[in-house]
Amino acid sequence: MNAWQEGKRAGMAEAMAEGGVYVPGILLRTYRACGLSDTEAMLLLQLMTYRLAEGNDFPTPEQLASRMGVTPQVIGQLLQRLMKDGLLTIDERIDEASGIQYERYNWQGWLQRAVAVLDEEGGRGDGRLEAAASAQSQFKPIAGGARTTTQPQVETMPNLFKLFEREFGRPLSPMECETISGWLDVYNYPDELIRFALKEAVFAGKLHLRYIDRILIEWSRNRVTNPDEARAHARRFRGGGSGAGAGAGQ
Repeated sequence: MNAWQEGKRAGMAEAMAEGGVYVPGILLRTYRACGLSDTEAMLLLQLMTYRLAEGNDFPTPEQLASRMGVTPQVIGQLLQRLMKDGLLTIDERIDEASGIQYERYNWQGWLQRAVAVLDEEGGRGDGRLEAAASAQSQFKPIAGGARTTTQPQVETMPNLFKLFEREFGRPLSPMECETISGWLDVYNYPDELIRFALKEAVFAGKLHLRYIDRILIEWSRNRVTNPDEARAHARRFRGGGSGAGAGAGQ
């Protein structure tokens, strides 16, 4: 490593130690083409600031709302939209020192979308795409067993979110939205089966995603793929009972 490289790294380290946030220029140039509004782009930048400058991997909707001058409900809607469009995910990680599980926001989808925009605009010939890839590397992707989702099923997701919010009687949290996305896009549960699992949770008076997840896992183990099969499975399990959440636990 030459003296110039050493000086550059020392300067960047000093800037980061003072709480600065490096934002690749391509993100500011392309955020509109990525489908982001000004408010959504600012929200993503605030997430970067919380992690990179303040060491907070998972700020609450209330914290974000206070900083941006909106309500927590608006923040929740914005986060849902970003996750639905694949620009933001939530990773689950384990702290190596304490063994405690925690969540962190991952905006790698935004970075990849910005690179794709430059590619579509013909940026290969003038070095912009190479610069974008270099800028993307400034934000290292989450490594080691983190669960992330692919782009959700756009036609299904909004209606499914609304259904859960109506039954729960409140807005979904970002983590709940990510869980539902994972059911569709990671585990490939059919939409109608998720809806039926929600119905069974309502019937059982257990309105939380952990219970619904156990129902879906139980059905998956028994190769249940639709509500009719779920009803038949429940009848076999309960000897004629009417519920579908048999074996899901308490």
